[in-house]
Amino acid sequence: MMRIKLFNTLILFLSCFILFSQEQSHIDQLLESTIKKAAIKHKENINFNKTVTFFVEKKWDSTIVYSMKTLSVNKNPEIVDYCRYCRGFSFRNKKLYNEAKKEFNNISASFLFYYKVKVNLGEIALEQKEFETALNYFKEVQKLPYKTGYELKNSIILHNIGICYLHLKKFSEAEEYLFRSSKIQEKQKDSLLLIGSYMDLANLYYEQYKDNQAIPYFEKAYHLSKMVNSFDLKRAAAVNMAAVEENRKNFPLALTYRKEFEQWKDSLNDQNKVWAIAEVEKKFAVKQKQKEVDVLAAENKLKAAERNGFIISSVLLLILFGAGVYFYRQKIRNNKIILAQKNELDELNATKDKLFSIVSHDLRSSVNALKTSNGKLIENLKSKNFSELDVLLHNNSDIANGAYNLLDNLLNWALLQTKQAYFYQESLHLSSIVQHVEYNYKPLMLNKNINYKNNVAASDYVFADMDSLKIIIRNLLDNAIKFSQENGTISIYTRPSSDDFCFLVIEDTGSGMNAATKKELLKETVLLSKKKNDENIGTGLGMQLCKSMIHKNGGKLDIESEENVGTKIIIALQKIKNNG
Repeated sequence: MMRIKLFNTLILFLSCFILFSQEQSHIDQLLESTIKKAAIKHKENINFNKTVTFFVEKKWDSTIVYSMKTLSVNKNPEIVDYCRYCRGFSFRNKKLYNEAKKEFNNISASFLFYYKVKVNLGEIALEQKEFETALNYFKEVQKLPYKTGYELKNSIILHNIGICYLHLKKFSEAEEYLFRSSKIQEKQKDSLLLIGSYMDLANLYYEQYKDNQAIPYFEKAYHLSKMVNSFDLKRAAAVNMAAVEENRKNFPLALTYRKEFEQWKDSLNDQNKVWAIAEVEKKFAVKQKQKEVDVLAAENKLKAAERNGFIISSVLLLILFGAGVYFYRQKIRNNKIILAQKNELDELNATKDKLFSIVSHDLRSSVNALKTSNGKLIENLKSKNFSELDVLLHNNSDIANGAYNLLDNLLNWALLQTKQAYFYQESLHLSSIVQHVEYNYKPLMLNKNINYKNNVAASDYVFADMDSLKIIIRNLLDNAIKFSQENGTISIYTRPSSDDFCFLVIEDTGSGMNAATKKELLKETVLLSKKKNDENIGTGLGMQLCKSMIHKNGGKLDIESEENVGTKIIIALQKIKNNG
């Protein structure tokens, strides 16, 4: 029985994921078209239009914020249903399933895509392993009237019902629905869906020890995967065949399939790397071309000025002296401009060189630490030292997170320096923004047993750019966690505000800093400095990025800190300007 459970855990979840994503892609095209028409119909509702725009662009946080604003003032049933659907779908994509279910359950039965609401609720229940509940939702969907996409939707629903029965160990019912689903997919010649269906049918028989019936379906899925471009499907099909041959004791053939599995795994990683490199090269080429255009424009402008000066000086001999004085002054002015630009360029080059030196050192340290840890991981894996494996895996995760945060800050800093970052100031509910950011950091605080308190006043609204405000709070919260000890405390709250500013405080009970360090952090400079404490990886780039973005939003930064006591970071943000 151990053979079956290990095998099914891998394959069943992969098959379900493939089917769900196919269903989402198909139905969302129709939903996207319809919801865009609704936005045009209600174009006077600005918040609803922003909700639709961010929903289509898959920006889930922004969708949640603007749909909340819309629901707070709008009672139109059509708009309310669309907003609740957008919120439910966004929460689901953020893995906040309880919030997603709450929104979906508040949608009225008259909603045009009500059957899709039930499908989402069923899929959420299936993802939460509530198989009886999921089964009831999918059975309910079969009874609902719908006008478009019948065959595709029906095959998915039949398949999901079969999956529910399979998890509930009702094999005959599962076989009936999985067969019906696969027949529709064979008729439609949908290779991607068929591969998943064949895998699930094979698992159905494997679960019952009917190997002779299961293996042909595994083989069908494997051969069909050769004709599709999905690396995930190719990997799943190959590892299935490896498991089959291992159970047959045909280890040489199983090893061949295992090698193929690793080959597809490497291909997927290589493809992602190629796409990332291509994107970087594209941006670099655009910047280089823009520089060439700017240089040519400057040269043309200078040549035009010289030509006009020559013509004027030749024709107007009587005012030669005046013209000479004029051009002399122009030359001095241009030289000053060129000198100022040269100094600025030298400063930027110095910043760039120092930044590359620091970042490369930190990335090298991270990669070297990861390399060393992976070596220990392999040794402990051979010796089956599971307690040490757990420590090493958590260590690897911390190193990877640190390197990712460093690269993310580097990208945002580069966008800010090259003035490519999108920046739009608007009225923002401060408490909501803080809550959105803290979702991703609660697991880190739990790992260090940090007591977290959020006392941001619900009445505070600020005038700022949402993306840059999130980057500021994320970096400062990350620093607070990094420099806090086990069982420490982190608090986020607002101080009494003035007429113009709202004061957001991020306080921790960590290691703190001395007066010299605080002065260095608050210094107005474009150059970066390496932190003296090399035990914590950092370039100072995160704080530099925060200062730049706070100033860009018209705010101020202050620090209150004492060594071995803790630190308070105070951000002064512009309050929303009321006309009344």
